[in-house]
Amino acid sequence: MDFELTEESTIEELVTRFPQTVNVFIKHGIPCIVCGEPLWGTIKENAEKYGVKDLQSLMDELRSAIESGTGFFLGLDQTSK
Repeated sequence: MDFELTEESTIEELVTRFPQTVNVFIKHGIPCIVCGEPLWGTIKENAEKYGVKDLQSLMDELRSAIESGTGFFLGLDQTSK
């Protein structure tokens, strides 16, 4: 993976580069797509804003989604490239 995921990574970059991360954000209560556009700000900022209690779990799940390169985004299968 040529991307370093940190708490300071922006949600906009993540959902643009790795659409499979959208479901992870949704699972953790972070609405990462607003009016069809990615939410601004860092993972940490938005985790605090939306009351995410376990930031490490969110980061682990995002990392897993990015590394796997697979997943579902709004019902669209992202497993085939």
